[in-house]
Amino acid sequence: MWLDERGSGVLSLPECHALLALGCDEGRHGHLGVPTDGAPVVLPLDYCVLEGDLVVQVGEGLFERVVGRQVAFQVDGVSEALGAEWSEGELPWSVLVRGPALEAAPGSVGRIRNGHLASPGDRLVRIRADVVTGRRLGELRAAATG
Repeated sequence: MWLDERGSGVLSLPECHALLALGCDEGRHGHLGVPTDGAPVVLPLDYCVLEGDLVVQVGEGLFERVVGRQVAFQVDGVSEALGAEWSEGELPWSVLVRGPALEAAPGSVGRIRNGHLASPGDRLVRIRADVVTGRRLGELRAAATG
């Protein structure tokens, strides 16, 4: 694993996909970055993973604003370190997915079960995972860096 200029460990693509699935299984929510005419808007949403892409459940108004546009979706969490070079214990991670928001076929997934939102809406949006990047935050063991 290599470190970026800020000292964060850059995750491999398989690690990113594993953490997205873990976040979904743990009931985490993510944040959807939506382009607007003014500044971008970032909204918390529950999600699930479907064939490597992400699916979110939204209301009609948000559905009309995002389908066919490029969006970003970020999920953060804390889990056990992946690899002996990291300090013991749990470390924070962050995975970012970028790609077009597409209409997901009704019935392609059930209701998204995380349930943080009381009324998430009835429309499904699939975020195609064209670009997936991730970072593991924390400190490397001194022996591994030396």
